[in-house]
Amino acid sequence: MNLKDKVVVITGASKGLGEALADSFSKEGCKVVVSARSKEALEALASRIGGYAVQADVRAEKQLLDLADKAAKKYGRIDVWVNNAGVRIPHSELNEIDWKRAHDMMEVNYFGTAYGTKAALKYMKKQQSGIILNILSTSALQGRAKSSAYAASKYAARGFTDAMRNEVKEDGITVIGVYPGGMKTNFFDEQVPDDIGKYMDARLVAEKIIGNLKIDTPETEQTIRRPNT
Repeated sequence: MNLKDKVVVITGASKGLGEALADSFSKEGCKVVVSARSKEALEALASRIGGYAVQADVRAEKQLLDLADKAAKKYGRIDVWVNNAGVRIPHSELNEIDWKRAHDMMEVNYFGTAYGTKAALKYMKKQQSGIILNILSTSALQGRAKSSAYAASKYAARGFTDAMRNEVKEDGITVIGVYPGGMKTNFFDEQVPDDIGKYMDARLVAEKIIGNLKIDTPETEQTIRRPNT
């Protein structure tokens, strides 16, 4: 895909991988719509890259439908929708999990992906074209000890991604699942891994994601692992 002038919507764009993707898509000449809960950080990002900021909480279906409406109203279409918003809770054994936080994590990681996809399809089905990019995790490929709640939220999003890929393939829409390993972002501020120095730079991951989109037939499942893992 030639990304120049493509309209790209990114959730969870105010920091981490979302911010890196916004920067990278902007450099490709895309019209970038950035969304997150943090209004101040979002507007600063939009100003820096010449993008369009729309505050939204992915846990609220109506807010994501409104995000899609605003993006389409401003630019006339939606070519790429990136379901990037995600949260985690500290790794812990089952009997120590904070279940209230685990429920909220499922709301963001799974339902946020589902609501975002629904919002994007409202326009992509009319266009008979588009790419939905779901940022998952290598935790959706391997259940690690003490990560049961987080892995469950990502496995759910992975199952949803696989099902949607089959559901909309006749509509000219591609659904891509991206499975990145650990990145050096604020995602781990609450519980910093001992080996975080070996984690990937979010900008490198963003470049690999965009590189996949630029080839004639992008991989529909893209795993981006840390070196030597």
